[in-house]
Amino acid sequence: MRSAEYWVSHLNLQPHPEGGFYKETYRSKGSVPENALSGEFKGSRNFSTAIYFLLRSKDRSLFHRIRSDELWHFHDGSSLTIYILEKDGLVEKKLGNDPSKGESLQVVVPAHCWFGAMVNQSNSYTLSGCTVAPGFDFRDFEMAKGEGLLNEFPQHHKIIALLTH
Repeated sequence: MRSAEYWVSHLNLQPHPEGGFYKETYRSKGSVPENALSGEFKGSRNFSTAIYFLLRSKDRSLFHRIRSDELWHFHDGSSLTIYILEKDGLVEKKLGNDPSKGESLQVVVPAHCWFGAMVNQSNSYTLSGCTVAPGFDFRDFEMAKGEGLLNEFPQHHKIIALLTH
């Protein structure tokens, strides 16, 4: 297995605001006009976007949400757990390459859900890809505030404390 530093260097990954490292790899040329999207979007959006996303075991992908569905793809390293806060509570999905351990090569995070992630193995990393449709735009990105999440999901205070500032 290659090191996290290898992938950061060779893929030219940059620090991501939620934690970890990323690089946009695809942005469709076509776009959906604002009037064809739901009213929550301001402006048009590309049909789809994709990134590489690398998270080391010492990093955290902090709770955040976007206005589109996000599909995660496993590429290399060890597995990670994606923590999704939905109306009915916390859902944990494992992204990895060992189905016998409950891991999936692809995981969908529904639009509007708060989510964050952590690598499952110490001294390791996960290299994944994320595809978003309609395409990602930082206007649709919101970082969670711990106090707000605690008010909405008090029963999940431990994971909220780990994945918020």
